[in-house]
Amino acid sequence: MGRYACGHLNTTRPEMPQTLIDYYKALENGSRQMLEAAQADDWGQVADAQDSCAALVAELRQAVRAHELPPELKPEKSRIMLRILCNDAQIRQLAGAWGDMLPLKFGTEAPLLLH
Repeated sequence: MGRYACGHLNTTRPEMPQTLIDYYKALENGSRQMLEAAQADDWGQVADAQDSCAALVAELRQAVRAHELPPELKPEKSRIMLRILCNDAQIRQLAGAWGDMLPLKFGTEAPLLLH
């Protein structure tokens, strides 16, 4: 089974990236899915999407070694990377707010450390 949609399992792999820019687009889609899950307070789905994206990043690293992104696509890659960073910042803000509530949810007075 493949996880090429970054967060959604695909058995037929219809969304498997074909070019380097497709990998970046798939990662952007995954980061958007992670943000939507975080906004819905679905941290299990956030973790699943993160795992899928990590696997996709590993594949992208291999693809980058074999192929070069055409110069005309570099501005698009930059825009995609900025959107991913923006999504990540929002997810971190939401996770921070969620983490602040952990002592309340688990009835502890001392802060919990998550790793």
